Amino acid sequence: MAARSMFPAISPDGNLSRYLDQIRAFPMLEPNEEYMLAKAWKEKGDVAAAHQLVTSHLRLVAKIAMGYRGYGLPVADLISEGNLGMMHAVKKFEPEKGFRLATYAMWWIKAAIQEYILRSWSLVKIGTTAGQKKLFFNLRRIKGQIQAIDEGDLKPEQVTHIADELNVTEAEVMSMNQRMAGNDRSLNVPLSRDSEGAGEWQDWLEDDGVDQETSFAEHEEYAARQSLMVNAMRNLNEREQRILQARRLAEPPLTLEDLATEFSVSRERIRQIEVRAFEKLQKAVRDKAAEMKLLPDADSEPALLPL
Repeated sequence: MAARSMFPAISPDGNLSRYLDQIRAFPMLEPNEEYMLAKAWKEKGDVAAAHQLVTSHLRLVAKIAMGYRGYGLPVADLISEGNLGMMHAVKKFEPEKGFRLATYAMWWIKAAIQEYILRSWSLVKIGTTAGQKKLFFNLRRIKGQIQAIDEGDLKPEQVTHIADELNVTEAEVMSMNQRMAGNDRSLNVPLSRDSEGAGEWQDWLEDDGVDQETSFAEHEEYAARQSLMVNAMRNLNEREQRILQARRLAEPPLTLEDLATEFSVSRERIRQIEVRAFEKLQKAVRDKAAEMKLLPDADSEPALLPL
């Protein structure tokens, strides 16, 4: 599709009025004209047709983006993300289905803007469940309807009203309201404004993860254990390997009855073969581990791959 640079853009100084004047210059499309342009893009890859489809809907993008101004993000960024959603809509639009592009594009535009907002806000603040996201994008709207947009803590009757309308719990409403009322603090803020190179707050966060040396050692140990297991399996015959893998390594494991049917023997015989094969495997692993000095002595129990 045409490059984004071909579209009007809000200037760095944020002159929204100028941008709105620019996009009003693009004509609206009649249904038949929109259909023919969409067919040209879909069937022939006509980039000029796709560009005209997008530019004729930039006013729709701007209108939708304006509805998300209350999230503290630059309008220019909201519109830019909405324009990306509009381009995706044109790319996926199927004119033969009979509905207008604007109807189809609204979902893509809103999805692009909401995804940008979610990326920009702290996930700790907004949460990640479907209910929390629903609250995040509707709480301001409903607070505006009940004239509580500028209030701090919500009144009990307001909490109940919002919870009922969004089908969430009152505790979730109060929690989200407190989260959105708070201020985010960046971990990239310098510790001191007076001196350069003083470091940032994130430098004081302790990493609870495994250090690189330990991680490498664990990887090496796992690789050695895996090698022992593979080599030890070679001491078993094909039937023992099959039964042991099916009973101890498969997920979900096969039943004794399944294997008894496969080998035409009794379930008790399968159980005996499994036990014997496991003992042979343990001994082979233990002996090889002692030989490689992976164990203190040959009598130690090898902490190898679990079976």
